[in-house]
Amino acid sequence: MQPSLQPTGRGALPSPPSRGVPEDARGSVALSRIRLRHLTCFVVVAQERTLARAAARLHLSQPAVSKTLAELEELAGRRLVERSRAGTQLTPAGEEFLRYAVDVTQALESAAAVLTGAAVPIAPTIRVAALPTVAGGLLVEAIARLRERRPHAGVSVRIGDNPELLAGLKAGEIDVAVGRMAEPATMQGVSFELLYAESLAVVTRPQHPLAVAGDKPLSPLALVDYPLVVPGPGTAPRHDVEGFFAAHGVALPPGRTETQSVAVARALTLISDAVWITPRHPVQLDIDRRWLRPLNVPVPGNAEPVGILSRSGTPPSELAGQLMDALRELA
Repeated sequence: MQPSLQPTGRGALPSPPSRGVPEDARGSVALSRIRLRHLTCFVVVAQERTLARAAARLHLSQPAVSKTLAELEELAGRRLVERSRAGTQLTPAGEEFLRYAVDVTQALESAAAVLTGAAVPIAPTIRVAALPTVAGGLLVEAIARLRERRPHAGVSVRIGDNPELLAGLKAGEIDVAVGRMAEPATMQGVSFELLYAESLAVVTRPQHPLAVAGDKPLSPLALVDYPLVVPGPGTAPRHDVEGFFAAHGVALPPGRTETQSVAVARALTLISDAVWITPRHPVQLDIDRRWLRPLNVPVPGNAEPVGILSRSGTPPSELAGQLMDALRELA
């Protein structure tokens, strides 16, 4: 027998008008027709963000996935997924419904695990995600601290931009993330807890011509004589870098290296005379060990708020709670 969904409160979806059916009974009629295949299909589409990938994961044809979504939307009485050549995107109603659909599918997976005797893994695992500029700094330290407390726990780390972090949380693919506050419309179903306000740092290798001068104050104009390494376009750190140069009446020079990869930027800075302008946290470990040297350049402080992202209304697991505590202690 297929289980049916019965969300309540804000999560309840109105059913299409039915002749002769009282208003208060329409929801029950629609909900009695929602099946597990509808929920599973919807959640997988939300996770994969394209019908083609969702179909491959579900071992279905793409028309079958489209038909199942259409059935769900007909029962809901509203559109839940916008389709385009670029992929799929949830509507506000879809975002709201996803919160409950994920809970139902995860509960059923847990129930199946109990029946098969696989409910309690030998080593619990936490799925964490972070921005590239956070992963190599605060998150690494927090994982190390978690290891001291739970040496046998598993940790799965994903790196992505802020929209990817939010989408993964909403779809139940991520337990906790470290990222930035977004527009209210995209934060539906996600809670944000401030950890720190990120500031910029300008760093070089210790043997760089600008670094050998010691802590002598430097003008931003001195940086443009060297190849720059800066965050990629469209990111919050890149906006801060552009604002930094604009505040000093200097245009961001051409010939720069643009990357979101901390590993690429770090390696390039270590082996050349590149000047790396970056949020401070990903380079703090290198600065503390004197592998990289911060230049005395007047950069804006506390530019971008960074914090813990988690699903609203869903208590964190014990392991997730311990990682969140470690992040708070280290911030």
